[in-house]
This record gives sequence, C-alpha cells and structure tokens, in this order.
Amino acid sequence: MTDSTPALLPGFTDGDLNTLKRLERLPFSRPQMRLLFLGGLGYAFDGMDGSMIAFLLVPVMRLWGLSNNQVGALGSSVMAGYLVGAFAAGTLGDLIGRRKVMMYALFVYTFASLLAAFSPNWHFMFWTRMVAGLGVGAEGAIIAPYLCEFVQSRHRGRFVGSLSGFLSFGYVFSALIGYVIVPAHAQGWRIAQVISFLPILMLLWWRRSLPESPRWLIQQGRSAEAEQVVANLESHYLEHGETLPPYQDVLVPAMGVRKAGNLFQNLAALWHRDMARNTFMLWTLWITITFCVFGFFTWIPTLLVKQGMTVTKSFGFSLIMYLAQIPGCYSSAFLNERLDRKWTIVLYMVLGGVAAYFLSAARTGMAITVCGFWLSFFMIGAFGAIYTYTPELYPTSIRATGMGVASACGRLGGLAAPLIIGLTYARIGFVGVFTITTCVLLLGALAVATLGLRTAGKSLEQISAEE
Repeated sequence: MTDSTPALLPGFTDGDLNTLKRLERLPFSRPQMRLLFLGGLGYAFDGMDGSMIAFLLVPVMRLWGLSNNQVGALGSSVMAGYLVGAFAAGTLGDLIGRRKVMMYALFVYTFASLLAAFSPNWHFMFWTRMVAGLGVGAEGAIIAPYLCEFVQSRHRGRFVGSLSGFLSFGYVFSALIGYVIVPAHAQGWRIAQVISFLPILMLLWWRRSLPESPRWLIQQGRSAEAEQVVANLESHYLEHGETLPPYQDVLVPAMGVRKAGNLFQNLAALWHRDMARNTFMLWTLWITITFCVFGFFTWIPTLLVKQGMTVTKSFGFSLIMYLAQIPGCYSSAFLNERLDRKWTIVLYMVLGGVAAYFLSAARTGMAITVCGFWLSFFMIGAFGAIYTYTPELYPTSIRATGMGVASACGRLGGLAAPLIIGLTYARIGFVGVFTITTCVLLLGALAVATLGLRTAGKSLEQISAEE
C-alpha cells in the first residue's frame, strides 16, 4: 500500500496527509500525558457515578420498601441512560466534533446526579439516574476514540488501556463512598450523589485545555485548524530541545483517509461489507462483557447481604473486589502491545469465566471475596482492552459512531443484567447467577477469537486501509 497523491480521495490534499504523518511521528511525552490525565479524569468520575448505584440500592430499598423487581429496575436506570447517551455521543461525535460532545456530556451527568440526591421517591430517582447515565454513557463512548487519534501506533494500546484504568479509580472511589459515607448517615445515599456533582468544575478546565482531534478536523475539511493543533503539539518538543524524526518516512496510507457522511450514511457504513464482520464481533463482545460487569457490580453488595452479611461487611468485601480493577486494567494495558488487543481480550474473558465458575461454588466470605477479586480483575482488564480495540477497527469518518453504537449495544446487556438477576435470583440463587456469568464471558471470548483482527503496531490509517 502506497501513500502517493493519486490515491488521495476527493477533498483531501497532500497537506492533510502530511499533517497526519506529523501527528503519527510524535513520540509519547508530556502533551499526550496531559491529554491522558484530562480524559482520564472524565473516565474516573464516570466510573464513580456509574457504579455508585450499586451502593445506593441497599439503603433506598429499605427506605422505600422496594421489591426485587423495583431494585432491578432502579439498577437498570443508569444502563438505560447509558444506551441513549452512548448512541448519541457516537453519532454526534462524528458530526459536531469529539470535544463538544465530551463537554456537553459532563454537564448533563453532573446536574442530573445533583437532582437525584434530592429524590422524594424511587420513581424520581429512576428518571434522574437515567439522565445521569445518559451523560456517563456519552462520556464513555467519546473519550476513547478522541484520545486514540492523538497517539502514535506503537504506544496506542498502552495509552488507551491506561486511560481505561481511570475508570477503576472511579469504581474504587465509589466503593469508598459506599463503605464510609452511605452507611454512616441516614442521608448518606443523598450525600454520595451530591459528591457526583463536583466534576462540574472540570468543565472550566476542559474548555480551555482540550484541542479538537486533528483527524476529525481533516474529515470536516478544516485542514488549517488540524495543522495548527499538530503544530502546537510539536512546539512542546521543540521548546524542550528535542529532535523530531522526519515525517516523510512515516507510513500513512492515503486510502485510510475517508470522507465523512451524514448521520444515516455513517450508521449504514457500520454494516458495509468492509465493516460488517468487525461490527458483528464488537456488538457481541460489548453485550457480553457489559452484561457481566454491570450485573456483577450492580448486584454484588445486595447479593452479599442476601447471603447473610451485614451491610457494612458486604460493602467492605465489595471494596476489595473493586480494588482488583486497578491492576486488572493496567496489566491488560501492558499486554495490549505484546499479545495484541485481540488475544488480551480473549485471555482475560476466559480467565474471568473461570473465576466466575469458582465464585458460583464459593460458600465462605473469604472464598467469595477471593473469587470475586479475580473475576473483577479479569472482567475490567478485558473492558480496558475493549476500549482500546473498538475505535481502532473503524476509520476516522465513522470511528465515534462505531464506538458509540457498539457501546450502546453493550448497554443492552448492562440494562438486562440487573433485571434478569433481580427476576431470577429467587429461582437460581447465588450459584445460578455466576454460572450464567461464566457462560456469557466464554461466548464473548469465542466471538473475538474467531472474528477479531490484530491491530497492534499499526497506525489507524493502516488498519483502515487493510480492511
């Protein structure tokens, strides 16, 4: 595959191609670390808000005398919002820009969380948590494709995998709030949701600090703005006396640069003959992993209480399981470049299935905690690799759409999980819940093993050209 001028599609110039080459040659340094931190904070607060519902269910269940079905519906409220938010963020991200969607999403979920803190009944809490979930889902769907477009191919796996690690810090922070604040006061569940409002302060920082993606700007014909963003990134290296390698030698296949379409064209492109295999595999993967992750983390405190533990003890055990996510994410980020994203996902989902199987047979509090620790470790490790893998498999013109719609499909699994567990727990019990988890994780691993493509070490344009 060559990158000669005759291969350029209408609307693109040699200058656009050179801008992409200059972006691809940039070594991993402080500018990328700064973007990682800014986007990571968004994921951390998203993880905190999205997992907070697990620790709110126990006190509100008692406060309002909720049935299992009502608890399941309330637990699914966030997922319902996730579905809408992820779909909207993906489609809008390709049309109006990644940066705008990120800021709008942050605004929506912080204010909805504040309103939820003053819920007079479970119905009001259901709707406000759903709106908060809309913002969280939008953030989760747009940050990964946004940031992966700034990083050199040989660092992208570790970079986006590490970005997903911030989700784990959010989960752990929510577990700390659930362990320390929620049980300590009758209104602790309200205080926890007020804390979720605090990320509103990030809007001021993001508004000044986040550049738009150069790759997206080129798709919109805004070549001068794209070149300026890359020039600003290059200036950091030059100011610090670093020498940049010649960009002329960087391989960026021209046919990997495709003109963006409208909303319906972008959605149709997901099932074009070049993309259909990727889309089918990714939707299956997202549904299976999200079903398991959100079913587990939404219900585990409540399931532990139903197993006879006190609320405080169940929250403490849950905290240990949440802590497992941090090494899980960063270990998978390390393996992303060595095993490739495809095989990292397969490995972690299979090992997660093994952990779920042993958890189904666990009887003591210690056995449940150890098995739950490893299940959490492997499921979130797989999730981190999926956040890297998904945007890589789509060209820039539909990258946000592909990520957003796949994430939205995944929320169908997350939406179904709390409801299915709530409806079936009385019949199948603790053993049945985690036997289902094992089967679903192995199904996702099978889809990736048979249909997934290798992406490590390739530029985004190379991956698109090969497809």
